[in-house]
Amino acid sequence: MINILPTSEKLSSKLTKYGLTKKFEKQQLLLSQNPRHPGLHVELLLPKEFGVYSFRIDRKFRALFIYRPDLSAIEILNITVHYH
Repeated sequence: MINILPTSEKLSSKLTKYGLTKKFEKQQLLLSQNPRHPGLHVELLLPKEFGVYSFRIDRKFRALFIYRPDLSAIEILNITVHYH
C-alpha cells in the first residue's frame, strides 16, 4: 500500500465546491492500494521527464499527482477539468 500525503486546504475546498469529495476518496483509496487499477485511468503527462501523472476522479475531473521517492508517498498537486 502506498502512502498518499494529505491534500492541501485549497484542494479540499475545490473538492467540496464541485461535490467530488466522496468520489475523490474512493479513487484515492484505489490509488493507494493499486496505482495500476483500471478504474483510475492513470496517465503519465507530457513532458514525461517531469513525472506528473493524472488519475480519473469521474468523467469530467482528474487529479494530478507526483510520486515523492524522498517520502515514499504520492502527493496530489491539483484537481483539473479533463479535456479543458
